[in-house]
Amino acid sequence: QVSLVESGGGLAQPGGSLNLSCSVSGSIFTLYQMGWYRHFPGQAPGTQRELVARMTNTGRTYYVDSVRGRFTISRDNAKNAAYLQMNMLKPEDTAVYYCNAEIRETSSYVVGDHWGQGTQVTVSS
Repeated sequence: QVSLVESGGGLAQPGGSLNLSCSVSGSIFTLYQMGWYRHFPGQAPGTQRELVARMTNTGRTYYVDSVRGRFTISRDNAKNAAYLQMNMLKPEDTAVYYCNAEIRETSSYVVGDHWGQGTQVTVSS
């Protein structure tokens, strides 16, 4: 069993900052790519989440164009944790943010996709 727990969401003013954290625990054999996705308000429940940023376990990163230069993803492999520093926030960043991790568990040879429960980020004056 593996669990992902996010924290750090909340209310920020336009131009402000928030830092999201994601902690992974459980029977982890290998933690591969970690990323942050978001689901915008008003979207239908089955709508695909938008990939915001991701980082491989070797440090390679990807950012969606709308956040490049404002958001920074990082991870602490020793702590099985990932972070998303969000600066210069805009109202259109308002969404539920989900942590994602590709994990091979100790009891399996399969690499599975795991999600956190989500944390709300609201950018408003």
